[in-house]
Amino acid sequence: MSKLVENAEKFVFDLFKNELDQTFIYHNYTHTDRVLRSVREITENTKINKKDAEILELTALLHDTGYTKSRENHEEESVKIATKFLKEQEADDKVIEAVSECIMATKFKDSPKTELGKIIRDADASHFGKKYFAEASEFLRKELEVQGIATYSPSEWLNENIKVLTKQHEFYTDYALKNWQPRKEKNLSKLMKSKKKRKSKLNTEELKAKYKAQYKNESPERGIQTFYRVALRNHIKLSDIADTKANILLSVNAIIISLVLANLISKLDTNAYLVYPTAIFTLSCVISMVLSIIATRPNITRGEFTKEDVANKDVNLTFFGNFHKMELKEYEWAVSELLKDKNYVYTSLTKDLYFLGKVLERKYRILRVTYTIFMIGMIVSVISFGVALKINGAKLEDVLPDEALPNSSIQNNIEQTSKEHDFVIS
Repeated sequence: MSKLVENAEKFVFDLFKNELDQTFIYHNYTHTDRVLRSVREITENTKINKKDAEILELTALLHDTGYTKSRENHEEESVKIATKFLKEQEADDKVIEAVSECIMATKFKDSPKTELGKIIRDADASHFGKKYFAEASEFLRKELEVQGIATYSPSEWLNENIKVLTKQHEFYTDYALKNWQPRKEKNLSKLMKSKKKRKSKLNTEELKAKYKAQYKNESPERGIQTFYRVALRNHIKLSDIADTKANILLSVNAIIISLVLANLISKLDTNAYLVYPTAIFTLSCVISMVLSIIATRPNITRGEFTKEDVANKDVNLTFFGNFHKMELKEYEWAVSELLKDKNYVYTSLTKDLYFLGKVLERKYRILRVTYTIFMIGMIVSVISFGVALKINGAKLEDVLPDEALPNSSIQNNIEQTSKEHDFVIS
């Protein structure tokens, strides 16, 4: 390596370090170093004199220095910087002129006319025939995007690379044609395969989206399944609510009877006028408890079916009451027969939904009557106690002990029971 090339290498490194914008993530010293190595690779395997080799190495180092001034017409700016540097190094005028011509030969749109121009042109585009082509290409795409020059999607950049490799670029030297062209073709093949794969994937996704949309629009299957799922879930939730309400009534009435009546019974012998109010009170509580039990009492079906029932689609296999006495093998066979017929499945779900609705109707009807009786019973009982006490001139404190009055343990137990069942009596 000559002293001039050494100085040029240090000069370019410092210039890029101090003056090159950080957005140049492709046209930087790494690219310059790669071009220099490619120039040396060609000159070492080509019959060329040392003077020309020095000119090419200087060109490789100085050809992109113009990017420190401007992206547009950077070749002209590179010539100015190179001329100034070489004059400062007291280089020969012929060397300066040759370097300037080689720098202008790196313009991608123009074809090189001299042998040195062909060499530097091949070296500048050597990444097309190297393994690091994909990496260099991606850095160039990102540089264009960061600087706001052009934004390419991966698909668009893929097409742009294929266009450049097939229509716009060619190697000029024998060495590049023999050694770099095969790798360039391999890189191009990868790009074309990637494009084909991307296109195939895109077509597959479009086809899936098309059939999915068509399936949604033309087939009611999804809507039907959603209907059954939502309806059955709502029915089960309503059934749970009804059972909770019935349990609350049972607990409240049990507490009332066990606590209040225990204190009133001992007073009936000496306070005969309390018999009728107590009877009304007790009767309303008992009726409420009985109706609550009726509302939640389960009905057990026969739990058996025959093959004829399955063949005639007369049995609902989704309800346990129709198969709880059957053997596992018989039930598995019946379910397999059920799943073979889509209409049978929907029929079974419809039956299940219908009979769940019937059970719910019965529960809520009985509960409504229960709450009504409980409410009326409480009102009538309070009125009866009031009237009885008024007629006989007695006070409530004389009849009931402290623990039976409001804010006593009765009320506290009722409130505790309501909290346990997460229920508010309104």
